[in-house]
Amino acid sequence: MGKGQQGQSSTQINLDDTYSWDDVKEHSSKTDKWVVIENGVYDVSKWVTRHPGGFKVLSHYAGEDATDAFVAFHPDKTKVKKYLKPLRIGFLSPESSTKSEIVSDMRSLRTQAEEMGLFKPRMGFYAAHLAHILALEVLGWMVLWYYGTGWSPYLLAAAILTTSQAQSGWFQHDLGHLSVFSQSRWNHWLHNFVIGGLKAASAHWWNYRHFQHHAKPNIVKKDPDITMPYLFLFGEKMPIKWASQKRGFMPYNYQQGYFFLIGPPLLLPIYFHTENLYHVITKRIWTDLAWTVFFFVRWFYFYGPLLGGLGALGLYMFVRFLESHWFVWVTQMNHIPMEVDNDTQKDWLSLQLHATCNVEPSAFNDWFTGHLNFQIEHHLFPTMPRHNFAKIAPHVKSLCIKHGLSYQTKTLLGAFADIVRSLKNSGQLWYDAYHHT
Repeated sequence: MGKGQQGQSSTQINLDDTYSWDDVKEHSSKTDKWVVIENGVYDVSKWVTRHPGGFKVLSHYAGEDATDAFVAFHPDKTKVKKYLKPLRIGFLSPESSTKSEIVSDMRSLRTQAEEMGLFKPRMGFYAAHLAHILALEVLGWMVLWYYGTGWSPYLLAAAILTTSQAQSGWFQHDLGHLSVFSQSRWNHWLHNFVIGGLKAASAHWWNYRHFQHHAKPNIVKKDPDITMPYLFLFGEKMPIKWASQKRGFMPYNYQQGYFFLIGPPLLLPIYFHTENLYHVITKRIWTDLAWTVFFFVRWFYFYGPLLGGLGALGLYMFVRFLESHWFVWVTQMNHIPMEVDNDTQKDWLSLQLHATCNVEPSAFNDWFTGHLNFQIEHHLFPTMPRHNFAKIAPHVKSLCIKHGLSYQTKTLLGAFADIVRSLKNSGQLWYDAYHHT
């Protein structure tokens, strides 16, 4: 038992106290959370609710070494450490501070990337990206204004606006990860405008959800992107567990089929709208709600005179329906076919590689996916500007080869097909276990 275990008040804590990993792991409950960052031991039990990234993302590392996640998510570590300092209660003991070779190598690669200047954004790249989004927004309206609202101009405008919305989604993703500007507050300001003013969504909701996914990708009960067990079962272990417990109500052996009916068509138009509104209202994020109101005022102001109120609403939902297909296929191709498991506390490199794969780079693939075809590099270095992923990729590959980790790269269509194949395989595992247990 490490020193200082008998009390945690400011008068009782000795910052020279040392703790073993057994000591740290004892503090991983809902009300008692310790984390380790760069060998310092921090009691975040009370502060966790004030964490800007949400209490869950920090809670997912309770009792663990959160160093690599901390470094990956915070570009301005000097500023953040000021908030950490009052929470430190001691350090890991020397015998508990030894790092494995794979951890040391991954951290060395991070340092190398910083020395190569790969975390410095090119303003011209992002300015051009935003300009083409805004140009598409204007062009979509002009098509209907100039050519009328017949089927041909209507479908053309919908396609243009869908493209704008999809590209806005990739851009807000960059901003949410603080990779566009060197100053975090500038990223936050523009993020609110893009995701709220251009997409009618909540920045707070996105951060709350998305950083959990990055912290523990494909980890059951910790990654919200795979928390849909009543509709879909993923991986090889979850289906068997649910079958043995006779849980669920869907015919999961057909999930590769009904995925086309309730997956891509409904995620953005139904599920995300509902979750967004619920999040904003229950957590009282009134700024985000104001941005959403701004979006719809703008939308109906421009499209109401052309299409009428119901027509403008119909165009909006049609665009969301089309965008939802684009979003689902791109965001799920890198993760659904990969390993889905309970948390085994893998090191950062192994955690991301087991849950993530890449798609071949090309000018089209990079644009179409918002550079999420470099999903491995993005997950390892989420604050890295996406235009630098190709530069760090060869170094990541070399590190994976050294440690025997699979670095998967697929074709775009092959990655799409693997979504269906993995759903079919998981569904069959459920069916076999359900009827033979």
